Amino acid sequence: MDLASIVGLALATILVLMGMFQQGSLMMFLNIPSILIVLGGTLGGIILSYSFKQLKNAIASMKIVFSGQSNEAGDIISILVSFAEKARREGLLALEEEVYELDDDFLKKGVQLIVDGTDPQLVKSIMETELNFIEERHSVNKGVFDTGAELSPAFGMIGTLVGLIGMLAGLDDPGSLGAGMSVALITTLYGSMMANMFFLPVGAKLKVKSEQEILSKEVMIEGILSIQAGENPRIVEEKLKAFLSPSSRTGLNSEEGGGLNAEG
Repeated sequence: MDLASIVGLALATILVLMGMFQQGSLMMFLNIPSILIVLGGTLGGIILSYSFKQLKNAIASMKIVFSGQSNEAGDIISILVSFAEKARREGLLALEEEVYELDDDFLKKGVQLIVDGTDPQLVKSIMETELNFIEERHSVNKGVFDTGAELSPAFGMIGTLVGLIGMLAGLDDPGSLGAGMSVALITTLYGSMMANMFFLPVGAKLKVKSEQEILSKEVMIEGILSIQAGENPRIVEEKLKAFLSPSSRTGLNSEEGGGLNAEG
């Protein structure tokens, strides 16, 4: 579970609602026409911009925002180093039994390729092609929320114009001025809240999660190719640690301790 996402969403929601409450009843900020204009217009624009399959994938990606990263680069390095040790002792074919224990399809495919004796250049090409498609899917998912962030303030402004038009049309009826002004102002509020409390933060978090996953996949590719080349497990470990920040490398060393020696 990603605690930062949950705390951030809860904090933004609670504090904004508290600020509204200080102005009086929260019901004064509820306006059905404004909701219809902003929410309906934004959703319609997003649906128009993407296919239903892309929208379904984007909605599914929401769980990534609130879930912990399943494949940290440090954990992947530990797995790959253990594979390197086993391959060095028993040969690449010994890794075949490990394939069925892996949860990550990308890593599973890579290990299976080297076990099958696939040419190293072909292994690299296949995995990099798959990685490119993963990046593309992530980009589309993020793009859905970025589109929402662009459209919601725009429809807020449209609602403002609608409210102003209604207000000007009713100048001869002073009682209608308040309703028109309410729509004019609240639609802008709704559009800004949707963009800044939901669409933009979700898009930003998806970008962070994507970068973490791509880094893990790059570590997998480099580790698999190193194992196939028969490199020393210690060399494999040091090579893969180069993908991590200095603080992450220190954390990895403290976690592993003498674990590698125990397996060797």
